[in-house]
Amino acid sequence: MKKPLFATLILLMLAPPLSGEDQKAHDERMAWWREARFGLFIHWGLYAVPAGEWGGETRHAEWIRTTAQIPLEEYDQLVHRFNPVKFDADAWVRMAKDAGMKYIVITTKHHDGFSLFDSDHSDFDIMATPFKRDIMAELAEACRKYGLKMCWYHSIMDWHHPDYLPRRNWEDRSAEGADFDRYISYMKKQLKELVENYGDIGVLWFDGEWEESWSQSYGKDLYDYVRSLQPSIIINNRVGAGRAGMAGLTREGEFAGDFGTPEQEIPPTGLPGVDWETCMTMNNNWGFNSHDDNWKSTEDLIQKLADIASKGGNFLLNVGPTAEGLFPQPSIDRLTAMGEWMRVNGESIYGTSASPFKHLSWGRCTQKKIEGGTRLYFHLFDWPADGRLVIPGIYNEPKQAFLLSNQEKKLRAFREGASIVISLPHAAPDSINSVVVLDVPGRADVNNPPLISAEHEIFIEDLEVSVASPRESITIRYTLDGKEPTVSSPRVNGPIRLAKSAEVTARIFRDGKPVSNSARARFTKVKPRKSVREMRVAQGLNYSYFEGSWDELPDFGKMEASDEGTVDNFDLSSAREKNYFGFRFGGFIKIAKRGVYTFYTGSDDGSQLFIGDDLVVDNDGLHGMSEESGTIALDKGLHPISVTFFEKTGASDLKVSYRGPGIEKQPIPPQLLFRRK
Repeated sequence: MKKPLFATLILLMLAPPLSGEDQKAHDERMAWWREARFGLFIHWGLYAVPAGEWGGETRHAEWIRTTAQIPLEEYDQLVHRFNPVKFDADAWVRMAKDAGMKYIVITTKHHDGFSLFDSDHSDFDIMATPFKRDIMAELAEACRKYGLKMCWYHSIMDWHHPDYLPRRNWEDRSAEGADFDRYISYMKKQLKELVENYGDIGVLWFDGEWEESWSQSYGKDLYDYVRSLQPSIIINNRVGAGRAGMAGLTREGEFAGDFGTPEQEIPPTGLPGVDWETCMTMNNNWGFNSHDDNWKSTEDLIQKLADIASKGGNFLLNVGPTAEGLFPQPSIDRLTAMGEWMRVNGESIYGTSASPFKHLSWGRCTQKKIEGGTRLYFHLFDWPADGRLVIPGIYNEPKQAFLLSNQEKKLRAFREGASIVISLPHAAPDSINSVVVLDVPGRADVNNPPLISAEHEIFIEDLEVSVASPRESITIRYTLDGKEPTVSSPRVNGPIRLAKSAEVTARIFRDGKPVSNSARARFTKVKPRKSVREMRVAQGLNYSYFEGSWDELPDFGKMEASDEGTVDNFDLSSAREKNYFGFRFGGFIKIAKRGVYTFYTGSDDGSQLFIGDDLVVDNDGLHGMSEESGTIALDKGLHPISVTFFEKTGASDLKVSYRGPGIEKQPIPPQLLFRRK
């Protein structure tokens, strides 16, 4: 079956990424970042000069060179107009500190290749501007003064450097003589400057890793290189090539760096054990756009901060300064308001961990360990009109309760069935988010059902099913026929082995009474798909190539191909165009061992994978690089396989992988792919 989301993400993200680093060392390195919870993102560079406007259009920002398709020699002239005479590093850092932020991440170099620092390895840097001051040095000094961590954003993608590949698909600039490895050498030299010349650096926040020129091996090498310069530094997952789109977490089995990076979104459920950070704009753009007035409200931002912390994440909130070096006034207003809230309620954010509750209708919860127990911080977005805060499904006895804004005055807290009720004053102390504190003995004991998981939801012979819960002093009982477990149902004493299809239902008991709802999961015994009879085959696949513009996969079977041929694997290099094309690959895959197999397609844009007539992976639609998976039971031998793909605009990429009995997730090896002779 598909593993529950949070269990899968633990597998992807929790293990220390650097060979030889044990969990204790990893936790020590991450400690300040986990404590901080709230940071400032700054996108600033030459793109601030046009302020979002080019050729009469006002929709641009930090991507303006690409979105407005500006020739390199024309864009480079902006370097002579970048003169932020009103820049004041001390004022910027003070604003971040007063907002309650603990670290700053700034674009040392964005995708346009301009370096916002004094680099000995580039003439396209801050010293080439009329300003001629090392902005990074001034910010690093101010961060040390005010006790914030200085962190760098650095783009792997570089639209300026002659050795970076690929070129933009609209450019006429020749790639002849370009050497990508020479570009990597240049990038490492700049990173060495950034890590060694500015004191202690908290995070290296990479980006621009999604183009086909970057690979996991490059990412691992770059991670190791930066850590060799400063072993304590933290590096995000975008150093590798395995990020699954804007969701920001790394695909199964791929190099994940130290933390995930959801962009402009918050994961919908809690992610226990996973380090992640949501980066988000205050309006629509990262860089300054003078026409963008679509600002998120202060209420929205404060509640987003609480939401993110309640799920165990950090909030990296962006400001795009003007070309003069000023924060836009709406950004200042929101930072000021957030700072006012944090001065009262920061304890409920800093150093907290994810909520033990799956859902609270009136707000969110964060928690901390305290001597002898747990402190729960309840963030009330909706103040109860009847003065009763009902905390559902918690079995600890209350020790004390109070408002974080008035800690001296204790609130009455008492048990009412399976809930704790806290009596509140008539008026909320904060109209946006009032924090109520409840101290309980031990760990928070919440009636979350047990977790049921297995490798797959289908099986051939038998299957081990795990049923577990982190709760203490409990018994888990289960049934296999879908009936509700009772105190007389079998007890979970280890993995449950299934020999036939079953609906596993599990519930937690304590002292003979149920203390959770039931969890359910269906597991189905199946017959494997039979292999095809022996035939004369040759290695490789057949392909058909199509040209056209689609928002989803068309029926290629009803279309006339522009080209046909054979390839070794799922290779897009036969495409004649950079956009508006599709492929259909067909042939056979040789399965060495009977079993359940998982297939994956990662694509930009849509893709599907079929085994015979069975649609196993459906990754269709117009999107950035995204991965989907599916499972199927297969006999040993040859099985028909086909993959369809379409590309509209942007990057074009297709990755087809699999895993199975004794096989870790990997690209399907070409030696397993065949076509009929």
